[in-house]
Amino acid sequence: MTLFERLLKVRQDKGAGFFLLLDPDRNDAGHLTDLAGMAAHCGVDAILAGSSLVTTADFHDRLAEIKRATALPVILFPGNSTQISPHADGILYLSLISGRNPQYLIEEQVRGAPLVKEYGLEPIPTGYMLIESGRPTAVAYVSGTVPIPRDKPEIARVHALAAGYMGMKTVYLEAGSGASEPVPVEMVSAVADYGGLPVIVGGGIRLPRQAEERVGAGASFIVVGNRLEGKPDPAAISEMADAIHTTVKTTI
Repeated sequence: MTLFERLLKVRQDKGAGFFLLLDPDRNDAGHLTDLAGMAAHCGVDAILAGSSLVTTADFHDRLAEIKRATALPVILFPGNSTQISPHADGILYLSLISGRNPQYLIEEQVRGAPLVKEYGLEPIPTGYMLIESGRPTAVAYVSGTVPIPRDKPEIARVHALAAGYMGMKTVYLEAGSGASEPVPVEMVSAVADYGGLPVIVGGGIRLPRQAEERVGAGASFIVVGNRLEGKPDPAAISEMADAIHTTVKTTI
């Protein structure tokens, strides 16, 4: 069974999957391994690892520590091709389809492709969309792209449709790290109903209720990072997992 098939089985069995996002650039190795080590016991289904901007020389060493600390799948969520590492099981092979900057549409993908092959990582082709979140975010600044307006779900849904036609396996609706507001429920529903692909939703999700609402709207996977990256809190992680897993999905 491929990694992507395993993720789809999680969605089938639990209603939706819970990805814990760890930023190797923003946290020290001990903190990262504590979070990774407790994740499976708290209901996390996979670890995402990556950052919009890496400033530490220890990035790959920290990824190796994460991988050693957990039996969960570790999936790269790279800001660019320099964040491709052998210390993972797979990679969200992102194309920033909401923007028109060729560097993040195709250039970084071309640079990273040989490394993905050499390291034996499973690529999961992903249409990545930035959604307006109420404040500027690091990913919008670094990528030099304009997010899709929050009140324009029709723009997001046609981008998702195009992603499917281009052979991508999933779409990621991203409000951004530290977002003031998560991706609107109406936009999640529009993309899930129209695009036909599993929908990953992340950024700005701080409350279990917010995660539950987006799963109910059709999200297949919920990503939480900032909310849980402080002092390791098993109870908070478990509460988020319960909200994500106990919602019965009515769409894909």
